[in-house]
Amino acid sequence: MSMSMSMPTDETTRSRLPDPNRFLPDLEQIATGMMNATRNGSIPESTIHLVQLRAGQLVGSTYHTVRQTGLLRSAGESEERITAVASWRDAPYFTDAERVALELVEAVLTPNPHGERVPDPLYAKAAGHYDEKALWTLTVVIGQVCFFVPVALVAKPIPGRPLGENYSG
Repeated sequence: MSMSMSMPTDETTRSRLPDPNRFLPDLEQIATGMMNATRNGSIPESTIHLVQLRAGQLVGSTYHTVRQTGLLRSAGESEERITAVASWRDAPYFTDAERVALELVEAVLTPNPHGERVPDPLYAKAAGHYDEKALWTLTVVIGQVCFFVPVALVAKPIPGRPLGENYSG
């Protein structure tokens, strides 16, 4: 039995809300500022996108997973590394520093009914791989994607479209 996947055409794919910049012109400045803050060289660009891809997976955002996957592909990341982000714990494709970054984003985004989301041992593990500037950068990387999670889940920008063309109306 063959299963066929049908993708909506551009004419039928719509966002729920129009481009937020029409209503909140300062939003672009905030987004650019956050992006510039994270691109300070203290952590690799690939780590930024791996962490943000994992965040998109955790919150169930097609927009974020498609966007980050595309950015990773454009940066030359292998399909194995991109695909294995969802199962990074047993995948052989990640450095120890990348693993702790992925563990950290999972801790931040996953409720822990038994204690802190980011307990001291996890922080200590992260501090073993990243200096204070890099830890702040990684924290802002997670914050940056978390800032846009409600946008993706409520407004539903169109996955796969370039920024500025990812909203209807």
